[in-house]
Amino acid sequence: MVLTDREIQAAIQNQQILVDPSPSETAYISTSLDLSLSRFLRSWKVARVPGVEQTTVSPATPGYTFSDFANEYSELITMPDDGYIVEPQAFVLGWTEESVKLPTFARVAARIEGKSSLSRLGIGVHVTAPTIHAGFDGQIQFEICNHGMLRVKLVPGMPVCQLIFRDYALDKALALCHT
Repeated sequence: MVLTDREIQAAIQNQQILVDPSPSETAYISTSLDLSLSRFLRSWKVARVPGVEQTTVSPATPGYTFSDFANEYSELITMPDDGYIVEPQAFVLGWTEESVKLPTFARVAARIEGKSSLSRLGIGVHVTAPTIHAGFDGQIQFEICNHGMLRVKLVPGMPVCQLIFRDYALDKALALCHT
């Protein structure tokens, strides 16, 4: 069952969902919680020069780790206060400003969705990894892609995504009631 804004607030009060820093009242929407963009982005260093072979990555290679690959082939960018331009067809990694913890005992998971105000400009916040599982603890990382034709400026602290929470214990209880 998807939690409403009041249920999200109650779950935060009961420490079934932990968010640091605490969300403002304006961060709650009917069935979601807005999170903001941190000032850190990770940009890929990939050769795009005609005649130069591009780097090929194979995650199936024994010993491959994403963190090692990212450290070698990307750079961490600290956004200035006035923002960062995401060019058309560009792809960067980003993080939430907030740290989120979904304790396993609470049996709450979340799904990350981009803000519609950004998606209408062509900005996608996640490519194929929208689920935040129970037990997660940290800043949420997402994949920012500009699918559009416009240059879009992202600014640290701006609302960038929303979390939709699901209570799996309640889902199970409801399913038992209907059997």
